[in-house]
This record gives sequence, structure tokens and C-alpha cells, in this order.
Amino acid sequence: MKRHIPFERLHNFRDLGGYVTEDGRAVRWEQVYRSDSLSKLRDADWDRFLALGVRTVIDLRHPWEIEAKGRVPEHPTLAYHRLSTEHRARSQPSPGPDAVLVPHLRERYLAMAEDGVKELRRALEVLADDDSGPVAFHCASGKDRTGLLAALVLALLGVAEADIVEDYALTELATDRFLADWRADHPEGEPPWLGFGRAPAEVMRLFLAGMSERYGSLRAYAEQLLGADAESVAALRRKLLEPAAGRELSFRRADESDVPVLVRLRDEAARWQIAQGIAQWKPGELGEEHFRARLVDSEIWIATLGPDGPVAGAWELWWDDPAAWGPQPPTAGYVHRLMTDRRVAPPGTGRRMLEHAERRVRAAGRSLCRLDCRANNPRLRAYYASAGFEVVGEQPSKDGGVAGRFAATLLQKRVREDERRLGERAADGRQLSAEGGAVLFRGAVWRLKATL
Repeated sequence: MKRHIPFERLHNFRDLGGYVTEDGRAVRWEQVYRSDSLSKLRDADWDRFLALGVRTVIDLRHPWEIEAKGRVPEHPTLAYHRLSTEHRARSQPSPGPDAVLVPHLRERYLAMAEDGVKELRRALEVLADDDSGPVAFHCASGKDRTGLLAALVLALLGVAEADIVEDYALTELATDRFLADWRADHPEGEPPWLGFGRAPAEVMRLFLAGMSERYGSLRAYAEQLLGADAESVAALRRKLLEPAAGRELSFRRADESDVPVLVRLRDEAARWQIAQGIAQWKPGELGEEHFRARLVDSEIWIATLGPDGPVAGAWELWWDDPAAWGPQPPTAGYVHRLMTDRRVAPPGTGRRMLEHAERRVRAAGRSLCRLDCRANNPRLRAYYASAGFEVVGEQPSKDGGVAGRFAATLLQKRVREDERRLGERAADGRQLSAEGGAVLFRGAVWRLKATL
């Protein structure tokens, strides 16, 4: 995974995932981001931001900054919190050496930690709330106010101080772009204050040392001043850390008691798709009656964290699918409604569920695992391709039931060799080339490679 996420106008947008904690767990990717001002988002940058699935933005800037520069664009899937953490009037030192910059920023951060108690407490509540989804927090350059909140979050998650310092100093990679922007707007001038866009590692080291002198540690400060008790820290860790070791995915057949959970998973997945700009599912399309019917005529599988843990995802496995594929011999299993709970599922859950479906198809004596997606969904098609599925045809007018008719891309993956192919391999000792065939379906002719 990439920590720095490239944008045209944003220079310091970073994923806080991947840092390892003192108990060996890791911060989840794609759940919490830090950034320079999101008011700069527009056009392709805005589309890229929405594609990340961020559902909540925390703006740490002064009200006057927001009034002058604007805020993140409004969007129906995006909650916005204005939490200015700095209350003292601050002056910027004139340009000079780091020997002046470092103590200045240290004192500024110490003051902010004590003045912004109310806002920092609220920011932690938002970050720990499951309903807030993936969160992005920002100030102007993503360095000072954002750096303090990032350090606080990482400390409460149990990340080592050395990694907290390293994360802070990564802003230095954006300094040249900040300076270029400034000079483009002020061709005759120079940056007006000391250390413009700079984030020396020593600043964060001294700030953490200062908090230890005053409170014992950054975590102790959070407990004493912010009210971050064991319960609230546990909620933050549940949301933002990968599952503890030993809580690997387990799989089981769904039963009647799982029906409400399946409806919730499907609706939450639909809302996430809409936030991503994906035209695939809509909330409320499928109710309990749909899943009860699939329990009777197909299989539904549940993925959990450990044998008795929370549900991480689910999918349907059918043994025929004439609406998409037409009449076919019994050589394939068909995966539908691959769904994950993004609050629970560790990275790679979708791929693990596909692999389990492939094993189930193989165990049933069938050689192909098949699925389909809307033809206008290139991102999902690319995801399946990365899992080894090959596009083998198009269904121009699939009957999707409550979803109406739509064009579908057909994909498949060979999971075992059938007897015919094994015989041909033994005969000539070479890889069988893909065959082309024509399948007539409801008056539309479409091509299907390597069908059987």
C-alpha cells in the first residue's frame, strides 16, 4: 500500500495505515488519512478523493481560514466537522535557521495540546465512531495541527514514538511543492516565515518529550485532559487496528439467523459503492425474502473473525445462472453478492472469500468459478482480473430483477481440470489454447472464450 496518495493540488495527503503497534498489530489501511487543506479539491482530485471512500472530514483550521479559503466540497455521503484546535494568536518567526524553528514549533504544539482539549477530545470521538467510516483530518499544510492529532492517534493505538516522529517528518517530502505554490502566487517574494512547509523530526521528538515531562506520556495526557479512558481507547483500537493475531478468517454456511446481517451487509456495501461513484447496487434493493430464498436454492457463506468472532463478509454461491450465462452444463459455480463489512474485515478479506468460493466449486467437482459485474464498472472488473478472473464475454441485457436490465461483463477462472482437458494435456503435453464459441441467448449473440 502507498502511504502518500498523489493529487494534483494536494501535496501532503497520507494514509496512516501500516504502522505496527507495541502488541504486534497494525494500523488499518484506508481508514484514516491526514492531509493539507481539502478545500483545494476539485475536478479529477475531487473524483479521486471520493473514490477513497472517505465518509467524514475533520477540519482543524481557524474559522477565518475556512472563510478565506473555503472548506471541503459538500457531498451527500460526507460528514463535516469543524474543530479548530488552536486558540491563541500566534506569530510566525522571520526566516532563520532550524535552531530557531524547532523550539518555536515545540512550544506551539505544547500550547495547542492544552488549549485545544475540547476539539481534540471530539476529534477522537469521531475517529472512534464506527458510523464515521474512513476519516480524513486536515489543516492548511497538514503539518502542525494535523501533525499533533496524528501523533495523538498513533500514540493511543500503541505505535512506537520513533514511528510517530517518522510520520511527522514525512511532510518534508512535500516542502518543495509547498514552496513552488507559494512562489507561483508571489513571484516577487519569498516565504514570509521561518521553516515554511518544513517538518524537522526533532520538533516531534521534543514535543513528545515535553508531554512526557508534563503528563508522563502522550497517552497519559489523553487520559488526564481528554478523558480518553480505557473504553474509548479500546473503541479507537477496534476501529483502526487490524484484528489481533489468531483471529484469522473462518468460514461457515449461513442459516436463517444470519438473514438480518446479510441485509445489513448488502445495504452498507451499496452505500459504500455510491460514495465511491460506483453504479452497481442501491440500498434497500434486497430484503430478507431474497436471502431466505437463496438459502433454499443456493448456498450463502459467511466469513467471520475466528470461529466465534464478528461477521467480516458474505457471498452467495449458485450452481446455475441462466440470466447472465444462458443454459450451461453443470461445470461451474457462480459467485454473487461478494460483500465485506469494512469496519471489521481485515485487508484482503474479499480475495480470501473468493479463494474459499473457488475451493468450494472445486470440491463440488466443477472446473470453473464464474461471476459477472456491470459492464460500466471498470474498477470492479479490474479487481476481479487481479484475482485471476478473465473476461470471457458480455451479456448485453441481463435481467437483474429489482435492479432492472443492464449490460454485464462475464468473468471466469478455471479452478480444476476437467476430464476432457486432462486427456488432451496427456495426449500432446502442451497448454490447451483458449477456444472460441458462440452462444445464442435471447436473440443476442455474444462471444464466450474457454467456456468448458
